Amino acid sequence: MDILFVRELKIDTRIGIYDWEREVRQTVLVDLEIAADAASAARTDRVESTINYQSVCQRLVEHVESAETELVETLAEEIARIVLQEFGASWVQVSIHKPSAVRGTRDVGVRIQRGTPAS
Repeated sequence: MDILFVRELKIDTRIGIYDWEREVRQTVLVDLEIAADAASAARTDRVESTINYQSVCQRLVEHVESAETELVETLAEEIARIVLQEFGASWVQVSIHKPSAVRGTRDVGVRIQRGTPAS
């Protein structure tokens, strides 16, 4: 399986369960691993032969900036759904990092996998 990846896509959004979190925008970091056919793209040397990670990132920024979820789990599910349904990926792993959410930690978050991994 070939993997396209994005590391630490920084997006400001409203997320959290506490009242103060609903009043301020917080930065979340998004990591993606997306199953893609890199061999086909390599043969053609054309972005149309693969999943365009620039387009994926632009779409996710648009979605996450306007989202107002309470849980990182919900946000991860929404991101996975977008990548699978809108970009035709067969499998995606999404990690959401919420820096400084818990005192004494670098970050907290969630990692999910959705779809069927290609072999």
